[in-house]
Amino acid sequence: MTNQPYGGGYGYGAQEPPVTPYQQPPATPYQQPPVSPYQQPQAWPGQGYGDPYDPYDPYADQQDTQQWQGQTWETQMQPPVPPVAAAEETSYLPPQGVAPVQAAEPAPGAEPAPEYGPATLAGNSRVTDAQRARAEGRSPVIEPGMQPALLTAVLGLLLAGGAALGTYALLVPLVVLQGVTAAGWFRLNGMWPARQGIALGFLGALVADAAMLVSDRSPGAILGALGVWVLLSLVLQLRSHADADERMYGLMATVVAAALAIAAGGYLAADADAVVVGAVAVAAAMVVRALPVTTAASVVIAVAAAAGAGYAVGGMSSDGALMGVGVAVCALIGHRVASYDYPSRFVHFTAGVALPLAAAGPVVYTLGRVFG
Repeated sequence: MTNQPYGGGYGYGAQEPPVTPYQQPPATPYQQPPVSPYQQPQAWPGQGYGDPYDPYDPYADQQDTQQWQGQTWETQMQPPVPPVAAAEETSYLPPQGVAPVQAAEPAPGAEPAPEYGPATLAGNSRVTDAQRARAEGRSPVIEPGMQPALLTAVLGLLLAGGAALGTYALLVPLVVLQGVTAAGWFRLNGMWPARQGIALGFLGALVADAAMLVSDRSPGAILGALGVWVLLSLVLQLRSHADADERMYGLMATVVAAALAIAAGGYLAADADAVVVGAVAVAAAMVVRALPVTTAASVVIAVAAAAGAGYAVGGMSSDGALMGVGVAVCALIGHRVASYDYPSRFVHFTAGVALPLAAAGPVVYTLGRVFG
């Protein structure tokens, strides 16, 4: 009996053919997809790229490393941003063919609702209150009101009382008037804080006052101080590193503030009787001007009140009435300047108080010399 298989099969006790190793199909190279410059393969901490001898083969150890299957941030595949509609399409348009809705009347004692102008079509540009008032057909001028007028009257009465008592008693309210004038003018021109300009204008007024006291209240001291301070302001502005427009604007504000503060020294150069008549006339004119009547009517009544006050304080003479009319006109000009272009509450309590009296200072001295 042989050990060969019968019929080509494997019988009992037959030997199996030798086992050959498993033939793996040749591996086809993996086609790597194109990598975006924003997607670079990165290795996890503690793991390298494939074979340590071939660090540039990122797919050699795919069987052992963890693969990130989440979504990545691809900047080139972001959805396009829809274009923004034109400003004309997004601006507010009232509904067509719909009857306007009547707004409910406010309750008694409630404050009125704010009014807004038409919507702009050129974007969200910021407009000032004065520009909005002009666009809506309203006046951009807001007058100081009764409280600043009462402060002006108090300061005018202090000037009149100081002049009646003596030169140095007049100097105290005059210095207050000059300081408030310099500060109010800078704030009226939108410059705040402007400590150097305010200090420069106020210092010029103090120098003029001191020069008048030394020279027996000579008005030439006012002109001399004014000329020196204009030159000093020019030199200081030339040393500024701002642009040309800003330097010119600062120069004009500084010169005018110094000129107004120095010109208020006319009360110190004038006779005591003229100061009493002029200051009382300005006080009466400003209080009447603040009454709740029309502008034209209040101006006429204010001039008449100043004339009456001058006539009464000036010894029942026509010269006192004429001086009252002259100082009232200058005071009303200062009042109008302090009301220009939506000024703030701070402007009303500085420029609104001081400018009527400061503008009347030179006229008090001039008319006092004319009428004796």
